[in-house]
Amino acid sequence: MEKEIKITSALITVEKGHQSIQELNLILADFSTEIIGRQGISLPDKNFNIISLIMESDIDTVNNLAGRIGKLTGVNIKIIIAKN
Repeated sequence: MEKEIKITSALITVEKGHQSIQELNLILADFSTEIIGRQGISLPDKNFNIISLIMESDIDTVNNLAGRIGKLTGVNIKIIIAKN
């Protein structure tokens, strides 16, 4: 059975000055074929930065990405899946 492809959005917050950012970038590079948009937002007056992603992929791959990122210290991720 072919896996259903969905459009998903991810909101990632990263504590400023945290060492996990390098590992986060390596994980995102592993999923570069599924990521169709990426935006980083610096918040100078806050203690964290934001990365937003738009992906086109099956749910298993999205869950794999979220699971790997969720294990990083100082990093949080939330996923939104489009109904399409």
